[in-house]
Amino acid sequence: MTKHISETPATQFLRKHGAVFSEHPYAYEEHGGTTVSARALGVDEHHVVKTLVMQDEAAKPLIILMHGDRKVSTKNLARQIGCKSVEPCKPEVANRHSGYLIGGTSPFATRKALPVYIEESILALQKIYINGGRRGYLIGMAPQDAAGLLHAKAVRCALDE
Repeated sequence: MTKHISETPATQFLRKHGAVFSEHPYAYEEHGGTTVSARALGVDEHHVVKTLVMQDEAAKPLIILMHGDRKVSTKNLARQIGCKSVEPCKPEVANRHSGYLIGGTSPFATRKALPVYIEESILALQKIYINGGRRGYLIGMAPQDAAGLLHAKAVRCALDE
């Protein structure tokens, strides 16, 4: 690797667990989302996975991993995980739960241990690109490896964007 990238809690966690991953820095754009990162990396946005911090009706936080080109059906997600409702956390609440800034939220090494759910179809991909714990920094890895490390439960709650 030619460029040294400083460690994040996410990469420290992955290295500690012997995970195989590649590092992909890119020029972060405010509110650019997965469209910008997919274009910068030259990959299909469907393979870029968003880490979304949400909460249930009791304000208990959770993470849902979703394709970059899809939205979450909060109704379907709530039904599948046995909750009355699920909604996105406000940015400052998400930051507090995860320890990461919005746009740089990684599901790995969050400040609090959060239950993680993954859109089932992500597991069928060969490789995903997911946030490495900093804005403008994705890591590439096998989705099964990510799901295993996160003890993620597969759900079906994707909506086309």
